[in-house]
Amino acid sequence: MAADPCIIYVPGMRPKPEPEVHREALLRCILEGVRRKDAAVAASIEANSDAFQIVSWTFAFYNQHRDIALDLPAIEGVLQQQDATVQDIVDAHALKRRLLRALYRAADNLPFLIPHFANEKMELHLRDLRRYVSNTNDVAELTRLMLKNPLLRAAEAGRPILLLAHSMGTVIAWETLWQLSRMSADDVPVDLLVTMGSPLGQRYIQKRLLGHTIENERRYPDNIRRWVNISAVGELTALDYELANDFAPMLRDGVVEEIRDLSIYNYYREDGQLNAHAEYGYLVNKATASTICDWWRSYCE
Repeated sequence: MAADPCIIYVPGMRPKPEPEVHREALLRCILEGVRRKDAAVAASIEANSDAFQIVSWTFAFYNQHRDIALDLPAIEGVLQQQDATVQDIVDAHALKRRLLRALYRAADNLPFLIPHFANEKMELHLRDLRRYVSNTNDVAELTRLMLKNPLLRAAEAGRPILLLAHSMGTVIAWETLWQLSRMSADDVPVDLLVTMGSPLGQRYIQKRLLGHTIENERRYPDNIRRWVNISAVGELTALDYELANDFAPMLRDGVVEEIRDLSIYNYYREDGQLNAHAEYGYLVNKATASTICDWWRSYCE
């Protein structure tokens, strides 16, 4: 009998709620999205207590948790909503948002522009990003180790793995897989990598990824079978919605079978304001749910 499939989730930056509370909120969003696609698959995932695991790395990084009460009204709202409304779509295409995206994309290519427009929130984000990429006090290595442990356990048990990552979690996932496939003898095959709101298309990130200076196929991890990248319209982190072109050499060199980009509308709202980057909105979205559902069915039918 085949081992049960396993979904491992890596969140992005900023403090998160306590692990079990965070996991429960994330799983509610996944199950609601999947239930709309196939109630039997949702029931199967829910019945397996070990089917969904999260890598709670942010407490070690920030030394604090976020109060889930701050997010509950918005989570309840997105769980009740079936799809993006006309207003959600209008807000995702708002002129201010489009101008900010253009400004951020320009700064990604011309970093000297950043000090001229960075606000406090952006400066904090850049500070945290620099701390990770510089591996200050081994914080990046510790973070990657936290992901390696569940990946190794799942691989040793022969479990098919769906590695699901959001925002900065996609960089952590990428670098962890690169280390496992290029710097160790550990065989950890990831059947499906799903990235959401990923900054992997940013030049700043690409120039700092582990392995980026290598010229041949060893520049990329070779333990990903398929890769689906999901980006929300109006995103200010996933500045490049399409990763298949950036990572086309992986297809050319045969280290991945498929890279597919999907564009969605994330309709998560905080205090009435659209947050196109929110993890809860990504997880309940029908594109994410369909991707998870189809993958789960391929192993459980």
